[in-house]
Amino acid sequence: MARSKAFKPTLSDRVFDTANYTFMAIVMIVTLYPFLNVLAISLNDSVDTVRGGIYIWPRQFTLENYAQIFKYEGLLTGAKITLLRTAIGTLLGLLSGTMLGYVLSRVDFQGRKFMSVFLALTMYFSGGMIPIFILIRDMHMMNSFLVYVIPGMVSAFNVFVIRSFIDGLPYSLQESAKLDGANDFKIYYKIILPLCSPVIATIALFLAVGQWNSWFDTYLYNGSAPHLTTLQYELMKVLQSTTQGAGGKVAGQNIAEQIKQVSPESIKMAITIVVTVPILLVYPFLQKYFVKGMTLGAVKS
Repeated sequence: MARSKAFKPTLSDRVFDTANYTFMAIVMIVTLYPFLNVLAISLNDSVDTVRGGIYIWPRQFTLENYAQIFKYEGLLTGAKITLLRTAIGTLLGLLSGTMLGYVLSRVDFQGRKFMSVFLALTMYFSGGMIPIFILIRDMHMMNSFLVYVIPGMVSAFNVFVIRSFIDGLPYSLQESAKLDGANDFKIYYKIILPLCSPVIATIALFLAVGQWNSWFDTYLYNGSAPHLTTLQYELMKVLQSTTQGAGGKVAGQNIAEQIKQVSPESIKMAITIVVTVPILLVYPFLQKYFVKGMTLGAVKS
């Protein structure tokens, strides 16, 4: 039997590969450059930063910028509150989302259609900022940690994603468990949750990123409670104090008093890295579940 000849790429194949690699390299550079630039400025000497001309590599490497910002009391408090709200908010969001998604996936639930329509309406219509503010005030959640985790516990989008995933699972598994004497809670805990690990990881990523990046609720409801500040709210105050000149002095007054010997640009970039890197480190561990969770259950046979 004659040996098959090795594949030899043609000239057009080489041209296509070269153009493809070049294009992908340009996309990668354009995508990574802003982050690398921020990282380089945060690691550069603050006095030297004022000269400009720093791109993706620090000209005078130093960690003094980070040492100075970690002396800022508001940043440490914000880190604690942000970590706490991210952990609790993600856990409560997953619990409520998976339970509601499981209930709506049950074909024997008589209120399934009504609840689905009711949840869908909340995705398109809202009472507005003022009614929501009045509601939060009347529920006595102003200047409270509860305002970070209670209002966002149920997300209609997350519930529909979870329900679609559960609909793609064989219903015979639930019927078999019922024949063996399992109740709804046992079916949910023992069968549904283990099989839903891809979509749970996907929703967990949505919830964690949303909680980590939130700052407007701090501004609206906990602005007068320094012990409930968040990382993103502190970053907002830094950006405001460094970009609005005199108009930002009030918001950045405590920052200016507590952080010395560091230029405003270095403060801004160093805090940006601090609030960005932790959530970036979580994504690689959930990436394989992310794609699977967004595709499984989306197509029905």
